[in-house]
Amino acid sequence: MITGKNYIGNKLSASGSVSKKTFNPKLNIENDCEFFEATLDEVNEAAELAHEAFKEYRNISGARRAEFLNAIADEILALDDELIQMYTSESGLPEGRAQGERGRTVFQLRSFAELISNEAWRENVVDTGDPDRTPLPKVDIRKTNIPLGPVVVFAASNFPLAFSTAGGDTASALAAGCPVIVKSHSMHAGTGELVASAIIKAAEKTGMPNGVFSNMTGGGRTVGAALVQHPKVKAVGFTGSIAGGRALFNLGANREEPIPVFAEMGSINPVLITPGAIANRAEELASTYANSITLGTGQFCTNPGLILTIDSPETRDFIKDLGAKATAIAPQCMLHPNIKKDFVKNGASVSSQSGVEVVGAIDGEVEPNYAPTQITAVAGKDFLANPKMHQEVFGPFSLVVKSKDEAELIEIINGLEGQLTGTLIAEKSEYQNLGGIVDALQNRVGRIIFNGVPTGVEVCAAMTHGGPYPASSDSRFSAVGVNSIKRWVRPFSYQDWPDELLPEGLKNENPSSIYRLVDNKQSNSDVLELAK
Repeated sequence: MITGKNYIGNKLSASGSVSKKTFNPKLNIENDCEFFEATLDEVNEAAELAHEAFKEYRNISGARRAEFLNAIADEILALDDELIQMYTSESGLPEGRAQGERGRTVFQLRSFAELISNEAWRENVVDTGDPDRTPLPKVDIRKTNIPLGPVVVFAASNFPLAFSTAGGDTASALAAGCPVIVKSHSMHAGTGELVASAIIKAAEKTGMPNGVFSNMTGGGRTVGAALVQHPKVKAVGFTGSIAGGRALFNLGANREEPIPVFAEMGSINPVLITPGAIANRAEELASTYANSITLGTGQFCTNPGLILTIDSPETRDFIKDLGAKATAIAPQCMLHPNIKKDFVKNGASVSSQSGVEVVGAIDGEVEPNYAPTQITAVAGKDFLANPKMHQEVFGPFSLVVKSKDEAELIEIINGLEGQLTGTLIAEKSEYQNLGGIVDALQNRVGRIIFNGVPTGVEVCAAMTHGGPYPASSDSRFSAVGVNSIKRWVRPFSYQDWPDELLPEGLKNENPSSIYRLVDNKQSNSDVLELAK
């Protein structure tokens, strides 16, 4: 049942007087329930509670934390149709999308549970001592990864489940041993409260300390800023706009004790299509990319917002076909009136730049909060001269750039800001000539797709969902996949420590046969066994 209150640990609280309703963009009406914005006192209470919970939670075994994560997945599934209906009423997204995203959320939780079932994920290192080494004895040093402390997670607007209350940031931080405070997204506060209730139930059923999870509602400039600046908070996870992510990054950096802010931000995800690919499969590519650009109303961080080509009559025919095919797809509902407003404004900003031609647009009015798809095109020299064309248009929009030759195309790639993805569409006969293009893309993106589409982010250990700034605030880390746990830990070394006082993964004996680096060799044997 929705209460509209904040979870401060296992306590429901609504001591403030400011409230807000969520919005059903498909029906173009407000939803019924009011959600109370957290006060600064409530923010402080949640942070202090998380700090106290960390003292116990950091030392709870990986196996028990895994039980907790699996219990969260079970409780989310137990919400059943109530969660699906709340999701659709607050997002305008269809039931199929809600069910798919719920499945991804559950999969992420169970993946992290499996990861932490043993201690291998900590990347333990043992360098044994040698008292007889000359001219100086060698000390015994053993390294592991330990959790940072309470983490604040900002729920994302475009993924009410998989990147929100129990999404990848929350799942990975809880897996690492960090309590989590979620700043719920105001557009889907009801979905967030339902999921928060599932996490609290799971925490109680598995005996986790009170304060291991809290859920706060409120504006980013008040509640969000207060959470980031709270001295008991030690890290932040964010998915959203460049402006929002950069503001949080600055807040974290300007604290008396600076903290890491792992922000996944804007991206236009350049797609490079070679002349050979256009010559051999232009119609197929136009259909494929019309669907990718409009998928989910274009509301994905990996939406292909920039298509790079080399100008030719065939290229111009491809662009016209892409515009026709993309705008033939029925308009879809966007997440919120404000997102629709920004989509129209930012699309108009790009399309009004000098040299930009609108090659595909939906004629006439569309329903309220529905997005009118737009495909635009521009010459390479005009794109190079105008950085305003680089801006992300969040929605079903793409700009096709017609370069005069490969040199200009590579210059365009080199001039781009950091991106989450880059895509290369090419023919086998062109492989030997792709080196310069691949090198340029690799320097600007976190993931390169070959002969595919960037939309769709596989949740696996090999995934990199991040990239050079401003795609993310730290390109060394991924926001998706089990390796995203590395954001919430720091290396810690024990020197000349008694074996019986060491963590399990660093002891001489290794009854669980965990792989670790022992004297520069990967091994799952006992340390003393290796020394024989």
